Amino acid sequence: MAAATGHPMRKVSLRNLAAHKVRLALTVLSVVLGTAFVTGSFVFTDTLQRTFSSIFSDTAQGADVRVSAEDARSSGVPTSDADVISALPNVRAVVPYVGGQIVVLDESGSAVQTGGAPTIGESYIPDDRRLGEPSVFTAGTAPTAPGDVVINEGGATRSGLGVGDKTQVLVPSKGTIDVTVTGIYDTAAESGGYIGIQFFESQANELFTDGQHVQYYDVAGTGIGQSELRDEIATALPDAKVQTADDVRAEAQAQIEQALSFVNYFLLAFGGIALLVGTFIIYNTFSMIVAQRVRELALLRAIGASRGQVSRSVVLEALVVGVIGSAVGFLGGIGLAYGLRALLNAFDLGLPSGTLALEPRTVIVSFVVGIVVTVLSAYAPARRAAKIPPIAAMREEFASAGDSLRVRTFVGVAIGAAGAAAVVIGAQSTGGGAAATVGAGAIAVIIAVALAAPSLSRPIVGALGSVLTRPFGAVGRLARTNSVRNPRRTAATAFALMLGLMLVSVIGVLGSTAKASVDALVDNGIEADYIFSGPQSIGVPTGAGAAARSVDGVERVAILHPVSVDIGDEPAFGVALEGSPEGLFDSVVVAGSPELAGDSIAVSESASASEGWNLGTVIDMTSVDGTQVPVTVTSIYQDSPLVGQWMISDDVYQKVTPSIVRSDIVVLVGAAPGTDLDALRGDLEAAVKPFVVVQVQDREEFKGSQSQQIDTLLAVLYGLLALAVVIAILGIINTLALSVVERRREIGMLRAVGMQRPQLRRTIYLESLLIALFGAIVGLALGIAFGWGFVRTLRDEGLGLLTIPWGQMVAMLVGSAVVGVLAALWPAARAARTRPLEAIGEA
Repeated sequence: MAAATGHPMRKVSLRNLAAHKVRLALTVLSVVLGTAFVTGSFVFTDTLQRTFSSIFSDTAQGADVRVSAEDARSSGVPTSDADVISALPNVRAVVPYVGGQIVVLDESGSAVQTGGAPTIGESYIPDDRRLGEPSVFTAGTAPTAPGDVVINEGGATRSGLGVGDKTQVLVPSKGTIDVTVTGIYDTAAESGGYIGIQFFESQANELFTDGQHVQYYDVAGTGIGQSELRDEIATALPDAKVQTADDVRAEAQAQIEQALSFVNYFLLAFGGIALLVGTFIIYNTFSMIVAQRVRELALLRAIGASRGQVSRSVVLEALVVGVIGSAVGFLGGIGLAYGLRALLNAFDLGLPSGTLALEPRTVIVSFVVGIVVTVLSAYAPARRAAKIPPIAAMREEFASAGDSLRVRTFVGVAIGAAGAAAVVIGAQSTGGGAAATVGAGAIAVIIAVALAAPSLSRPIVGALGSVLTRPFGAVGRLARTNSVRNPRRTAATAFALMLGLMLVSVIGVLGSTAKASVDALVDNGIEADYIFSGPQSIGVPTGAGAAARSVDGVERVAILHPVSVDIGDEPAFGVALEGSPEGLFDSVVVAGSPELAGDSIAVSESASASEGWNLGTVIDMTSVDGTQVPVTVTSIYQDSPLVGQWMISDDVYQKVTPSIVRSDIVVLVGAAPGTDLDALRGDLEAAVKPFVVVQVQDREEFKGSQSQQIDTLLAVLYGLLALAVVIAILGIINTLALSVVERRREIGMLRAVGMQRPQLRRTIYLESLLIALFGAIVGLALGIAFGWGFVRTLRDEGLGLLTIPWGQMVAMLVGSAVVGVLAALWPAARAARTRPLEAIGEA
């Protein structure tokens, strides 16, 4: 009998899908949005990787071996090594590379914006010494003297510079340089916003080296293999890093992959969130479909269909939904990748362009994820369908809502208690381990809420309904009753919105705390009248602080430099102080002298406790060039995010930091008493005008600029999370629409006894409102709790001032109510069109 009915059961499944096209479309849409995000993430990052790979495939072209310093932070390779390499018998040519980050000014004297792409200055190597292909000039000629430069074609277009134009270039460690464009050269690959300026070789050496080092040497051999030449050079230079050209390219590719993997994981995480939200919607949809078809399925069981056949018929419907959703989502993901690239180009982020990359892995993953998620989501409803007894065909309804919730609620409470404990325990510590503990606890609590939500929905929705629906009389009471009578459906519908708003509120708490902490740091820690800052990539150009000191009305200037050294066998990062902090920033000394001079170091209280550094302790620092510099602890200060774990004197900074890599993080300027601050600001801006990228800000402006960076990041995160919220809203629409179908006879009866169409629509609106508010309240509560936990783990990073954005929370709560009503418009209109006699007469 089972074999005979297998084919008819497939027909039943397919005809059932075809008969409910709207339901099919809404369910498919849940799968489409999630898989589109996954596909788009892979296509976008694969495209970037392929494009960057094509750019870096020209690395070390024409060379067999590259010789560089073991420590990338150092001054580079000694120039004396060139003679050692050249003297080797199998070496044909040795070509040095020198270069560094610069800023190009346009004809108006403003910095040319690259959208985040680098602007690099380097030496021009004549064709008779160049390894690889000769230079290709699309206009002009090579530089022939100091002051001459050539620019890449993309850079010329972006800057508006042409052959013969005179402009200036800012070299952070040297200041502004007058240059004349003598030529425009072509690059092998499209390079986006990248600008490459090549200087006459002797001038490049002056600008980018200390005269004793270069960044690296590319070496060409006389015909022996790359590995043999590498070994020969490594023997002659045992302290250098010697790689074959193939290894250099492979290393560059690995660095690209590592950098882009974060972008990929980041985007996939949001795609996973969207799919997770979609999972609950698919589960809810198929649960309701099974409930609606209980009599149909029971009749199939009565005429001989086995449990397995009934279960497989539901799974087959899910499989069809998964295949259709994955196919449409796959195509949508390609469109999403196009749109994302167009959006980033509109924001002028300087990314190189190229044809979209569609890897076989992307196709496989997109379909597997979409289909598996859909089938697994429908598995529980399919099992429930298989358990329907044939006698159910004789019943008026099959009320699954009456099943006991005790077991799942008990399990949920137990898991929730363990998760909450993990969140609290993790919040007592700091660092990655603590954050992981909070994250694990948060996941456990989310699972617990998913299990206990049906039981939780009854009191919360009931309480909300007793308040919000009271003005609507009998209609309101009916809406409240409908919302609580099937808690499983209410919980599953609300959970999607709950998850989306929970993530939004976690990010909101982290963002508002970060902004409040920055404000507190500036308000309580910085006393300077003006602050100099620059782009994150280059900081404040060297010389801006000295320029500030020369301005009338300036009483004091303090400069903070970044420091990178080794302490023991580990790399360590801190700051160096040039000048006195007095009157500029708050450095509360708890032990020792506040003055930093000679070979002294000041350490924070936490560093003192963790490292055992006390007054008089001698710490051996090793510079990036290998110079040993012992420093003595002369001061212990209260922990401060501004200066970090330790701060050395300017004397030590000069010893441990090569001149070519010195830079400034920030310059703090204090005015003399009685100085007109507005006039001083104008004088300071004039003094640093040659440094172009320096911003002169007061404390309020500095806080605003930092907050703006945080807001930009939050906007990106909110934009990505919006997909999950959209899916959740679709879930509410889907659930309400299916609920209308499920309760068709009930609605017909209500219409028959006198309920008017507006009253019926109002009932559906109120049901949706209560479900949305239930999800929003629980989601926001969880988000605030998890946000608190994560903020606590970051308190050693300066996020010590927990701030909850109550205005944003209220706005999301109100927004959820509005969304609930809007989501009900179509289902309510559909319910209002129900013909009473037809609905009552349906079997």
